[in-house]
Amino acid sequence: MEPTSEFDLHGRIALVSGASRGIGAAIARSLAKYGATVIVTSRKAESSEEVAQSIREAGGKAHACAMHIGELSQIESGFARVAKDHGRLDILVNNAAANPYYGNILDTDIAAFQKTIDVNIRGYFYCSVHAARMMRSQGQGSIINVASVNGVTPGPQQGIYSITKAAVIGMTKAFARECGPFGIRVNALLPGLTHTKFAAALVEQDESRDHYVSRTPLGRVGQPHELAGAVLYLASNASSYTTGAQFVVDGGYLA
Repeated sequence: MEPTSEFDLHGRIALVSGASRGIGAAIARSLAKYGATVIVTSRKAESSEEVAQSIREAGGKAHACAMHIGELSQIESGFARVAKDHGRLDILVNNAAANPYYGNILDTDIAAFQKTIDVNIRGYFYCSVHAARMMRSQGQGSIINVASVNGVTPGPQQGIYSITKAAVIGMTKAFARECGPFGIRVNALLPGLTHTKFAAALVEQDESRDHYVSRTPLGRVGQPHELAGAVLYLASNASSYTTGAQFVVDGGYLA
């Protein structure tokens, strides 16, 4: 069945960070399915190319690009390449994230603290700046920040990660307010516990998994593809009057 016009992304250029696996890969595949040309980015070109290749094999359009959003020089070169190769950017999904420390907040190592800040806050901020500058010249665009339910209710033993995700929610509102006059919409996706390699430490540990599942009305951990539909909505014309919003996809955990 052909996608309806409201969700049709043909002719649009999308960049998804952290798209070599998990939620990012599912988002990249969904956007491509509905017609977008997707730039698949992650720290490693090889793993990005694997996802891009799978999209092309399914009939979509995708390119791979190595871009570590914890490194400002890589953000700059990555967006310069987008401008050179495509001349525009319509959709940015900030999905790459770091969560190197799991333990009591009082024992947070400074190196883990800095890495989490550099990727989850500084990386999202400067990716959004570069993308929004391109979108401003076009008079339209959509930025989707993957935050977390931990940004609303801190996850146990995940202090600094939860703090950065709360910052992402605040960042989303700030960009939405200041970029709205340029036709740029900025929204946040707040996933609950999702079965990914990134969340393996939580999913595979009985105590942490049970903490989430016992508080989740649907009674289970989410799957990456279950997040993609919300991003498709936020990226498409279907959400043309939606900005500064927080879309919670958590099986009811926050309820």
